[in-house]
Amino acid sequence: MRGILITPAVTACAALALPLLAPVSSGAAPHRATGPERRPPAAPAAPAGATRSFPLVPLGTARRAYGTASGTAGMGLPAQEVRPFSLIGIVWDDADAELHGRVQVRTRSTATHQWSGWQDIQAHDDDRPDPDSDEGRHSKVHGSTAPLWVGASDAVQVRVRPEPSADRQPAGHGSGLPRGMRAELVDPGRDPAPAPAGRPGRRAVTPPGPVPGGDNESSSSASAANAPLAPLGATEIPALDRPDSQRDVAAAHIGIGRITADVNTEDPETQDVPETAPSQDGIGLPLTPETDRGTEENADDSESAGRYVGPRPRIVTRAGWGADESMRERQFAYTKTVKAAFVHHTASGNGYSCSEAASVIRGIYRYHVVSSGWRDIGYNFLVDKCGTVYEGRAGGVAKAVKGAHTLGFNTNSMGIAVIGTFSKNGAPGAAVDAVARLAAWKLGLFGINPKGSVSLVSGGGNLYKKGTTVKIKAISGHRDGYATECPGDKLYSRLGTIRSTAARLQGR
Repeated sequence: MRGILITPAVTACAALALPLLAPVSSGAAPHRATGPERRPPAAPAAPAGATRSFPLVPLGTARRAYGTASGTAGMGLPAQEVRPFSLIGIVWDDADAELHGRVQVRTRSTATHQWSGWQDIQAHDDDRPDPDSDEGRHSKVHGSTAPLWVGASDAVQVRVRPEPSADRQPAGHGSGLPRGMRAELVDPGRDPAPAPAGRPGRRAVTPPGPVPGGDNESSSSASAANAPLAPLGATEIPALDRPDSQRDVAAAHIGIGRITADVNTEDPETQDVPETAPSQDGIGLPLTPETDRGTEENADDSESAGRYVGPRPRIVTRAGWGADESMRERQFAYTKTVKAAFVHHTASGNGYSCSEAASVIRGIYRYHVVSSGWRDIGYNFLVDKCGTVYEGRAGGVAKAVKGAHTLGFNTNSMGIAVIGTFSKNGAPGAAVDAVARLAAWKLGLFGINPKGSVSLVSGGGNLYKKGTTVKIKAISGHRDGYATECPGDKLYSRLGTIRSTAARLQGR
């Protein structure tokens, strides 16, 4: 599926109280030196980052170091120095196995050289591919926790303690925890070089030459998927007022050439299509099936479908946040339409600045692809605490791209993730407003009223059996389709405001 080079084990640094463990690669063979060590070349403007994988070991005799009781079972990672990283998560072998326990980490800041207190990682990563989809069944897919953003750090310690349960059979290591648990330390790399400054409202475009972000063919096709909203290599798609945004309906429903190869016959609502197809101007454009507009009870009829498109928000493209396009699967996945928007929080913590948002997204992208084994980042869009909207999964921001965000309901929907954790912390007003603006535009392209309800067919999950037709609100929280705390109580409580604002922006 992917060949991802994982950086080799960190060289020895000043020793801590406990020994270093050798990292293992995530989904790729480890790099083996074949000669004398050489100084690496100078770093490019936007290095791709790195992922290092450390197997967890039984707490054993080191329980005191982990702050656990003498009789507590569990797995962990001893305190050790590592190469700098900024995001961490735990993965394990079986994607269907659940981690029933408490996951905690503490890290040492590269800026202050001080250790943090123990921080909780959400044990269940409920943003997942559908179980029977090609993506969900792939052998590279692993079970995983949610990722946690910890900021630039150079030392780490992990402890995982299982929940006591008399009726739960141990899954591995005699601890009741999934087999093959390992800590994934993600270095998101540096931000891409800034685009040339322009006047407000103009498209930001990279200088002439190769499109940044991995191999040029994949980068160009990911960028071309946003035609005609932005030129090839654009780092952002500009905001438009409502009348001009109505022209985006054509971009949402464009079908070029014929569907060729790799059609997912098991899911008639989904097409897995090659990244590129010939076009008149020689630039590869993604193929997409025709949509089924007009068949949903909440969809406008064909004559008025473009009437209620909300104003397009400014969207930072994948090139703008520095996606390494060589990591993801080379195909785009589309469904027939977009009926609903599921709102999420990333559960990655709130300890980031808005200037770090692109780094957080690159970290989540790498964690979803390299560590969890998904085809691409799971969300269709991400929104930071300052209200900036970012393109997520590749395939075109206006199109019906199939994501991996709401297990069982990834077909004919989109996932919008607000970066942060909003179980107890209030969702920033700028982020709430951005979600409403994005939903007003994208749902409007497919003729959906944000204050209405739609019907979706479950692909299987812990709330609805596979094949169940479920009526939900057009703007729903993740928990409406799957039993989860996502998007957090504080963000979930703002969905009514988001629906009303989105409808008003559509002119309803």
